Amino acid sequence: MVSITISSAAKPPSFAKNLPISVEIDTDSTIGDLKQEIARKFPKFYAERQKLSVKGDRKALDDEAKISTVLGDKLEGAELQVKDLGPQISWRTVFLIEYVGPLIIHPLIYYFPNIWYRTNVEHSELQKFVFAFVTLHFLKRELETLFVHRFSHGTMPFLNVFKNSAHYHILSGLFLAYEIYSPKFAAKAPAIVGTYREDPNWLWAFAGVWAFAEVSNLHTHLTLRNLRPAGSRKRAVPYGYGFNLVSCPNYFFETIGWAVVSAMTNGYTAHLFFVVATLQMAAWALKKHRNYKKEFGKEYPRGRRAMFPFIL
Repeated sequence: MVSITISSAAKPPSFAKNLPISVEIDTDSTIGDLKQEIARKFPKFYAERQKLSVKGDRKALDDEAKISTVLGDKLEGAELQVKDLGPQISWRTVFLIEYVGPLIIHPLIYYFPNIWYRTNVEHSELQKFVFAFVTLHFLKRELETLFVHRFSHGTMPFLNVFKNSAHYHILSGLFLAYEIYSPKFAAKAPAIVGTYREDPNWLWAFAGVWAFAEVSNLHTHLTLRNLRPAGSRKRAVPYGYGFNLVSCPNYFFETIGWAVVSAMTNGYTAHLFFVVATLQMAAWALKKHRNYKKEFGKEYPRGRRAMFPFIL
């Protein structure tokens, strides 16, 4: 057993005013075990809310790292700092909240046009296709969140849920739905009559590409799930369909899906969401690509790009 001093990295929260404290813990324990010990002394300071770091270093310590490895020969009498990350919410809950927005907003606008446009809308085949695409996409995302995804991080700051949800509720929800289901794209509208937007061959061709993208995206998520045993944070190099070319084929395939909606409608909001979503996913992909290369080094395939084959 060793005694470790836990001090506050900033002003301690009201429920942990007694910091600093000394914690007695076994040398084979992990940082996660240490967080649990802190939570026992301050019940409201639950482990997910804590960020532990070596004094003078802001880098967060990994929950799975052994205390003896982190502190080395400075173990006895060592001091770690804890920072309050604020109220937390599980990633699974965040995803469910994000994706449910479009599942509510699109039907409200599609089925009740009188409320939004002050007129009836005879839906065109284009509008029916887009409504099906959006509904099936976000229903798939909800089911994946419940039954497929395994998260490496359990929680995130509660306030972030509002920022994250805005992307889906406003851009792919309210903005996209309001334009696409409007009289502008109704069955007898000039934007539809005599154009590719009412040609069944074009619509089903778009549907085929969209279905390919969605199924491929699901396949990618299943591959990632199978790399991580339940209840663990194990990471491994992914291989197989899509991964032979890029680190994040799930983002690549999702981009294809939204490109279909953008091309088949040629609507301003569809273009806007496609650009914003692609830029955001590219940023995530580049970060994950760098982390893969850093973690696995020479084991990681050198020819892979982050998100777009041979390009990025």
